[in-house]
Amino acid sequence: MTEAVVRGVHINYEVVGNSGPWIALTPGSRRPYGELVGLSKAIASSGYRVLLHDRRNCGASEVAFDGSGSEHEVWADDLHELGKQLNALPIYVGGSSAGARLAILFAIRHPNALRGLLLWRVTGGQEAVDRLAENYYGQFIKLARAGGMKAVCESEHFSECIKARPENRDLLMKIDPNQFIKVMTTWRERFLESASLPIVGATEANLRAIKVPACLIAGNDVIHTPATARKAAGLIPHSELHDDVVEKRADEHLLKEWDRKEWRDAEPRIAKIFAAFLHRAESVTQQA
Repeated sequence: MTEAVVRGVHINYEVVGNSGPWIALTPGSRRPYGELVGLSKAIASSGYRVLLHDRRNCGASEVAFDGSGSEHEVWADDLHELGKQLNALPIYVGGSSAGARLAILFAIRHPNALRGLLLWRVTGGQEAVDRLAENYYGQFIKLARAGGMKAVCESEHFSECIKARPENRDLLMKIDPNQFIKVMTTWRERFLESASLPIVGATEANLRAIKVPACLIAGNDVIHTPATARKAAGLIPHSELHDDVVEKRADEHLLKEWDRKEWRDAEPRIAKIFAAFLHRAESVTQQA
């Protein structure tokens, strides 16, 4: 396990590939980065280095709760600092679902450190915001109120964080439950504010201000709607949209949950799309 201390937090990371421009990819939800290793190897084979990391409160990284901004802002700032430590900036940043939100926040907060965006399964809409706010924050607020940090430790997510990094149990148990609830409440409120935005975490003005090229792959479920991907692609000036990588579905017939197998089976095509996009983006950079 390779680690870096990023803004006071131990972050677990891996670099796939030995040379070429840097790319950072992040999975959805608070899942560890392991699910992206195969895709990263396929992309790296075209001449890139892919940075994978477990965000704070994910996988084998440390738990730490910073209520100074939204959770995704904290993650974006962590990635920027990790990229700086690895001399990887400017970097392409991408991800799926929550990883795509991190990438967008990176673009907003650190535009000069960004080369381009690789986004798939972007999130938006009232149903997505309501469901995810409860999944990411509401359930843990309820646990902490009912059973303190012991109940949080025993939750499915944080028990996995403890299994991956045993010292996370002590870190969690040392947290004042009221402070934990305060941070989770702040993060939930910031998330809920996104219901009326084109995508979670970014306004129309934020998206229009992105200067780097972006490649978007549309989802086909009610959390990652094709309409959200179309809206984002229409607002980001130098963007391209691929809406047929997974089964195209009408807006009124979307899946209730994303199909993990469908997306795993699509990885060879995703890798080809991203590699071709990166080649074009690098060609333009070299000509500039």
